[in-house]
Amino acid sequence: MSRSSPPPGEPYLVTLGDVLAVMAANRDPGPFTLGTTLRLGIAGAESNVAVGVSRLGGSATWIGRVSDDELGDLVLRELRAEGVTTVAARDPAPTSLLLKERRTSTHSRTRYYRTHTAGARLTADDIPEDLVAGAAVLHITGITPALGEGPAAAVTRAVDIAAAAGVTISLDVNFRSLLWSEAEARSILRPLLCRSDLVFAGPHEAALVVPGAADGPEELAKGICDLGPAGAVIKLGEEGAYALLDGQPHRQPAVPVRVHDTVGAGDAFAAGYLAELLAGEPPERRLRTAALLGAFAVSTAGDWEGLPRRSELGLLDHHDDIVR
Repeated sequence: MSRSSPPPGEPYLVTLGDVLAVMAANRDPGPFTLGTTLRLGIAGAESNVAVGVSRLGGSATWIGRVSDDELGDLVLRELRAEGVTTVAARDPAPTSLLLKERRTSTHSRTRYYRTHTAGARLTADDIPEDLVAGAAVLHITGITPALGEGPAAAVTRAVDIAAAAGVTISLDVNFRSLLWSEAEARSILRPLLCRSDLVFAGPHEAALVVPGAADGPEELAKGICDLGPAGAVIKLGEEGAYALLDGQPHRQPAVPVRVHDTVGAGDAFAAGYLAELLAGEPPERRLRTAALLGAFAVSTAGDWEGLPRRSELGLLDHHDDIVR
């Protein structure tokens, strides 16, 4: 197992999941055809959050399995270059793959290949108890348990450790219909939600785990908090976000930008919020930074490549074209 350690004495976030190799069409909008050039990258909901936290000066650790090949090397090299601590078992299975095309100027289409891959072979035995128990925040998503029994058991193991140690548990519902059905997702995610302290969800995702709740963000957030979490953040896209935190409502408008690609916006939002939570900032600051990171994500290419350093957060206060 390849393992590095978080900086001693710093509060850190720990997360776990699968990182995919991304092959994205590097051309004008249209379908994949013979001769289409592709750009190689990496992405994963949990690793995206870890990178976003790290770029804002927070400490983040990612746990997973990576293939014992060049793509596995790429995953570890890039995450470590971004300052993310990695705990990774090397596995002979291949790296998960994501193909991404800009089908039209306003619509992206993705295809996942994640069966029998290294990330899908994650198990409870891969979760180091000391590392999770020592974290300030454990961040999980609904993607990892959708990959199979082993990854689901790994998430449960991490939550067990975190709950016993008093670690704040953050859950992003992150429902992916390509990975499992709504019924399957609800049966696994609802128990995890009930054990979480903070939940991120879009309106459809919130309704998935709290069936019967009214459609409004206020009712959805309350429905989530009624199940146990102290905080619920409903992500509303261009309408911003609504949060119910320790019983107090908060509204955060979206930051206006020209949209380039919406993929990765939710992960960026969570990263901004959690980075400020690690820094001890109040809810208003957490939500503002979350909205800023979401705006950076949608206005740049890639899932995480365009995320800002803390010194760049003020760039979006200027809405005209300025050379800096």
